[in-house]
Amino acid sequence: MKPTVNLKVILVGLIGNLLEWYDFAVYGYFASIFAKQFFPSNNHTLSLVSSFGAFAAGFLMRPVGAVLVGSIADKKGRKKALNTSVLLMAIPTFIIGILPGYASIGVLAPILLVLMRMLQGISVGGEYTSSLVYLSECAPPKRKALFSSMTLVGSSSGILLGSYVSGVISQSMSESNLMEWGWRIPFIIGIGLAFFGFILRKDIPETYDAHQQTEPIFISLRKHIKSILHVCGIMLAMGISFYTVFVFLATWLEEFVQEPRTLALQVNTIGILVMILCIPLSGWASDKWGGKKILMISTIALIICTYPILWLMHHHNETYIEVGQILFAIIIGTGAGPIPIILSNMFPKHIRVTSVGLGYNSVYALFGGTSPIIALWMINKTHDDLSFAWYIIGAGAITLFSVIRLKVSD
Repeated sequence: MKPTVNLKVILVGLIGNLLEWYDFAVYGYFASIFAKQFFPSNNHTLSLVSSFGAFAAGFLMRPVGAVLVGSIADKKGRKKALNTSVLLMAIPTFIIGILPGYASIGVLAPILLVLMRMLQGISVGGEYTSSLVYLSECAPPKRKALFSSMTLVGSSSGILLGSYVSGVISQSMSESNLMEWGWRIPFIIGIGLAFFGFILRKDIPETYDAHQQTEPIFISLRKHIKSILHVCGIMLAMGISFYTVFVFLATWLEEFVQEPRTLALQVNTIGILVMILCIPLSGWASDKWGGKKILMISTIALIICTYPILWLMHHHNETYIEVGQILFAIIIGTGAGPIPIILSNMFPKHIRVTSVGLGYNSVYALFGGTSPIIALWMINKTHDDLSFAWYIIGAGAITLFSVIRLKVSD
């Protein structure tokens, strides 16, 4: 079946990621509260590390989601996979919203929290790459980078919505009410959004005939293992920089720069909005001049500018902090635009979702979700609040090497 490209299809792909990433990101913005509610300790840094550990647990399950949901996409069609991933997000999101804290049920609270985060990770691991491939297959030949970049617009918009809702809730109630019950509100809202996304996707067209598959999927994956590892190299800088900048920096500004949470979330929201504007522009530029060139420019900028930007933000000056976050947003948004079509073009159609998902989600599992923990460890080890800049810079160097070696037409 040849899919008909229309606004509804693009909107459905965008909204699905928005809903998934809203649920997944809200946790990161309330990490300091989760630290106190579910991981109490006399050492606040230890509690915070434990809280980000639960955040990372969701990422560790993303490769599992890539295989499970990706296999559905490559065997039974993209539509079935997209609907499955949305439903997988709804239940754990609701449970997190009503889950009692450590004071009520003891050690069972953090155990259940980690389990729910793992289920969310399976959902996100399947959702993102399924929709990435789906939109690239729907797109007209000269607009593939622009269309597929809308997947990132959707996921970034979800993070933006999570940041905005978290900021509004933080501003509208006292610290004691926020700590006691206010943090639950975004999760309760999230389950309604997840079911809404499922309804929207019921009538989307299919882009893949499962009968095209000619061999078992794991045999095909084994044949393309070098390309999957190449995906890991391409994604390394994006995975680390994205979650360091748009998740960890909110906590960093609060804990190490001593800025109020409301300001940290406000600056984060502005940065994500700028990034969302940059992504489709970058996708358009990639269709015009080539995704490889655009990604190389962005990666070089990340390597050169990371330390100076973090130094700028490490001041009690709201303007400096906002400018720094915006600069990061421009660099990351520019690099994000061409990535979906570059990755999609690296694999044949019958293993495309699973292959892209394995490479993409393995990086986010091992390096993206753990970035806040590594950043905290580096700061405490070196007693230098800017030390984690070198982690981003090193990842940028590996990604630059991988992009230079890229031979697939984009």
